Formats: sequence, C-alpha cells, structure tokens
Amino acid sequence: MVLPEEQARLFRPRPELLPAAHVPSLAHYQRLYQRSVEEPHEFWGDIAKEFYWKSQHTGPFLKYNFDVTKGKIFIEWMKGATTNICYNLLDRNVNEKKLGDKIAFYWEGNEPGDSVKITYRELLHRVCQFANVLHSQGVRKGDRVSIYLPMILELVVAMLACARIGALHSIVFAGFSADSLCERILDCGCSLLVTADAFYRGDKLVNLKQIADEALQKCKARGSPLKRCIVVKHLGREEIVDETCSKSPPPKRLCQEVQEKKTESSQKLHPKPPWDPAVDVWWHEQMSRASTECEPEWCDAEDGLFILYTSGSTGKPKGVLHTVGGYMLYAATSFKYVFDYQPEDVYWCTADIGWITGHSYLTYGPLANGATSVLFEGVPTYPDVGRMWSIVDKYKVTKFYTAPTAIRLLMKHGEEPVQKHSRKSLKVLGSVGEPINPEAWLWYYRVVGEERCPIVDTFWQTETGGHMLTPLPAATPMKPGSATLPFFGVVPAILNESGEELEGEAEGYLVFKQPWPGIMRSLYGQHQHFETTYFRKFPGYYVTGDGCRRDEDGYYWITGRIDDMLNVSGHLLSTAEVESALLEHRAVAEAAVVSHPHATKGQCLYCFVTLRDGHDFSKSLTEELRKQVRDKIGPIATPDYIQCAPSLPKTRSGKITRRILRKIATNDHDLGDISTLANPGIIKHLFNSRCDTKQ
Repeated sequence: MVLPEEQARLFRPRPELLPAAHVPSLAHYQRLYQRSVEEPHEFWGDIAKEFYWKSQHTGPFLKYNFDVTKGKIFIEWMKGATTNICYNLLDRNVNEKKLGDKIAFYWEGNEPGDSVKITYRELLHRVCQFANVLHSQGVRKGDRVSIYLPMILELVVAMLACARIGALHSIVFAGFSADSLCERILDCGCSLLVTADAFYRGDKLVNLKQIADEALQKCKARGSPLKRCIVVKHLGREEIVDETCSKSPPPKRLCQEVQEKKTESSQKLHPKPPWDPAVDVWWHEQMSRASTECEPEWCDAEDGLFILYTSGSTGKPKGVLHTVGGYMLYAATSFKYVFDYQPEDVYWCTADIGWITGHSYLTYGPLANGATSVLFEGVPTYPDVGRMWSIVDKYKVTKFYTAPTAIRLLMKHGEEPVQKHSRKSLKVLGSVGEPINPEAWLWYYRVVGEERCPIVDTFWQTETGGHMLTPLPAATPMKPGSATLPFFGVVPAILNESGEELEGEAEGYLVFKQPWPGIMRSLYGQHQHFETTYFRKFPGYYVTGDGCRRDEDGYYWITGRIDDMLNVSGHLLSTAEVESALLEHRAVAEAAVVSHPHATKGQCLYCFVTLRDGHDFSKSLTEELRKQVRDKIGPIATPDYIQCAPSLPKTRSGKITRRILRKIATNDHDLGDISTLANPGIIKHLFNSRCDTKQ
C-alpha cells in the first residue's frame, strides 16, 4: 500500500548521472525551457542546424492558428525547407558520422535464442533496396503504403523505404482484424500492402497473410485501388536463406546468423500462405533483384511523413497525419533529452511499431541519434515471466521504456522472476501509454531499478508526436505517478469548464497554448473533424481530452480522459484516481472504473478488479476495497459495485476498453465493433458475473 507521504515524496536523481547528462540540474532545465517557449524560432532553429536540409525555408520559421474563431486551423514549421528524414537517419550516420559498423538494432525473436543484429550500413542498404522495390511497383511521392507486419526488421526497412521515396506509410498493428485493416486501407487510399506469411505471438500462431487476404477481398468489394501485396516469408525464412545470401550481399551476415541460430521456432508450424499470383509477390525475390543505392526524394518540411490511426478504443479510428520536418526535430530531440541518450547506450522500447511509441521512440527518434536499440517480437510472459529481464541482461540494456500495463502484469508474479536476473546495466527506466499508479511506479523503481534508476513517466499522445510532460533523468525530482513538468517548447494550461485558465494548484482540462514541432497537422481527409475534435471546445488552445491536476510544486498529474470523469452527487471524480486507490491494495493486480446510473446520485462507481495470484474474491475483500477507496479519496468516491474480472477487455495495444465495460455495467449487450479487442472472449464471462444489486 502507498502511503500519502510516500506518494508526495520527491525522489531525486542519482549523483552518478549528473556528470555526463545533457541536462544535469533543474536550473539547467528551467533555462532551456524558458528559451524554448519564449524564443521557439531560435531554440528549434538551432536544433534544425544539426540536420541536413537540401534547401532552407523561405518564409517564417513558424506560422500557425489555434483559434477556430479566426479561421482555419493550421501549423507550419519551416515550410519551404526541403530534406529527407531517411537520409538524416541513415546516410548521415553512415557517411558523415562514421557509424556504419555500429549496431542499429538487435532483433530478438519470439523464441529465446532466435536473434539477429543489423548495422547502420546494412540497414541503409536494405532500405535502399526496398525503396527501389517500391519504385518498381509504381509507388511514388505522396502515395500511401499500408504495412501490416509483426515486429521484425522488415517493418523498419519498409517504413524507412517509404520515407526515402516520399511515400506516406500507414502501419497497422499486426494484431488487428481484417475489418480493421480494410478500414485503414480504404480511408487513406493505400496503393500497396506489405505483410508477412505468419508469426507466433507467444505460443499463438497468427496467420497474417490469411487475415490480409480477407481484408483485401473486403477492400476490393468496396473499390480499393490497391493492386499489389508484398509478402515477407517470416516463418518460412530458413527456406530462402541460401538463395537470399547468394543474390543479396548486404544481408549475408544476417542470413548466416539465421542459419546458426535455428531454434525450436523452426520446428513449429510454418503454414503455407494463400497466394494470388496476380496480386502477391515475395519480398525476398523482389529484394534479390534490387540495387542497394537509391537517391532520396527531397521533401518539403510540411510534406506528409505517415498516417497513423488511433486504436479505436473510443470509437472509429482517426488517421493522424504527421509531417517530415517538425516530426523529425521533435522525435530526435525528445529522445535525446528524455532518455538522456549517450553513444554507448543500448536502448529498449518494448512498444510495437504499430503504435506511435514505436514510431517515435523505437524507430525515428533513436535512429536520428545514432542509437543502438532492441527490437523484440515476443511478449513479456513467454516462455516465462522473466523474459524481459533476460533480454535486458543479454544485450546489457541501459535505457528501458515500457507500459504500466506490462509493469502491473509482471508485478502480479512477484519479485523473484525479476531478481533472478542481474539488470545491473540499467540506468534509466521509462513509462508510457497511460498514467502509472503510484504503487506500480514504486515497484518499478524499487524492484526493477533497485532505487538507482530514475523513471521518466511520460505523458503524450499519438497526436502530439512526442513527449509533452516528462521528467528528465538527471534534472527532475520525481513523484510517484506524476508526469512532472513540460518538455521543451510545450506550454500547458489547466482550464475550467468555462475555458478560464486556472493558476496555482488546480484541476481541470489539460490544454496546450502554442504549437511544438511534433504536433499533428490534421486528420487525413478530415480537417474539419480535426478542428472540431482538438480546437473547437476551447478556441486558442490544443485540447488533449485529458483531465489534469497541478500540485503545489507545479507538477502535473494526469487524471484520465475527460470522458472518463464521473459526476457523483455534483462532485467530479476521476476514474484514474479511483483505479489508483484500488491498485494500492495488495490483492489487486488491475482495476478499471466506469459510471453506473444511480437514482439519487445521478452516477455511481462500478469497479472491475483483477486479483493477484493467491487472492480470492470475497465479501470481506469487497469491503476492504470499498474502505480503501473511501479512505484514500473520500466517502463520495465509495464504490457501489465491485466485480471480480479474470481479465479486462483491451485493445491490442493494451488499453482497457472502458466503452465495453460501461456496456457490461449497465447490462447493455449492444457492444458495437469489438474487432479491435485482443481478448473478446472475456466479454461473455463479464456479463455473466456482473453485479445486479448494490453491494
């Protein structure tokens, strides 16, 4: 259980981090921050000089309008300047910075021992090859390419090849259904799909090509222009090793390592994928004929780089559009400072590249800094719950970035699986994806990091492109559960329902007052919806949709989505705050809270809890949990309903789908689209075991 004084305690950076740190003190941070918000043109202009520009911008460095009452919303950073992000990530690292022989990625497969590494030079050659393949298939600047791949090196190659020729990539998480893939292909008018035969996620076989074919049939029936599908032979990789090595020199070492590191994964089922010769071509056959040289397409800083669809946990996915120049600056800069990246680091972000975290902090940000990263195909609990820490030890990972969902999952299994591994290489830990409850923060800090690794608890969104609120490892004293202070160039404010800015200690709507380089430019094909969603409620501000609290020290605490706020007897309650109180109980591994109609209060709390191993759900435990919330928040927050849930419905990105939980709480079986759920089977169980009467 987390005591109030422990939650408010400041955990200060360790002295050994300071000498080499980019930002070694809070005072240093404050000086840089003040310049970044008062002189954004000069601050970001100096950073832009660290990159290659084919031509410089001809107009103002920054132009924007955040006020819908004054006209169309727009943001332009360095418009007129031309560059290529792939050139900056690869060519410059190889040719100018002499990092060609440095490892860009250690790839760790689903099965332990199934691993490959690739240098910056090898990555450049393979990206150029696939860029030429795309050209041969008719893909040109401005076209959209859909990528539906597991966490394999070809995913990085494909996205960078698109960037090299000025095509926009739209990556779809490989756990999504055929319907979800079809909707995304149709929405942005993709002309080509890149997928794989199949892959294993843990011990589960995913026939990816079969799902892709189903999606393409649906697309064809709805008039899609997509005519070509390039297929990676992933599970059948060893079948093509000799051929690939003989025809394509750059991947030769990779092929050799595949031969040397065959594991039990090669004994698993390799399904023969469905095949239409009029549509399908093999990746390796196309690559074997492609040159390792490809001139980059020079793009305007405001040209589109990628479209990434939101997870769909709150409705129909939206195509978030990011552009070349500003996104490059922001992903590179935030990676460097937030993780205090040093040239000798080995960095591991556990996120899937199908999400924005994998775009910004597994691909673009690290490569822009010449970093060595771990790319992991598997899951944290396969083949055992110590898998993540064995990988940390194997590659001597120094900077580790994961989600609170994963931390709580591993907490459930206790400390022993963590402590059997060394983890001595770790220097900085990170948290991403949702607010981390103080108990999970403290477990992460004390058990995983052994009280020597600062935690960068980062708040940001798909739409922001990079970190917005975050500690810096050597500069910011930390509070368990707080995202602390704004990153460079970010000006947060807290508004009340009337749109008035609140000063000092306050709680309300989190907004941002001015643009930063990584902000989305629009929703693809839906600019009016972009304006309505993010700028209309409070003209002059970017509206995050999140609630926030600022404490007496000026630290920011994310309280959850505004649509997850409850009004109980006139009191506004944050579901995240109630969930955090439940999670402090020793028996609770995970919790989700939604509203339930109440004749007197208007709304009351309906809580779903997943218990840790060794604990049973009982009336006495229910009373303990109700008391826990009452003592932590106040009598008004006492839950009316607490339901035991073996697991919670989640999207494949790991986000709890509260929309579904609200339906279960009210016994409403009209669920709408559940195709994006990772575990739809749990829904029936939750309906059958729901609470019908107040406890």
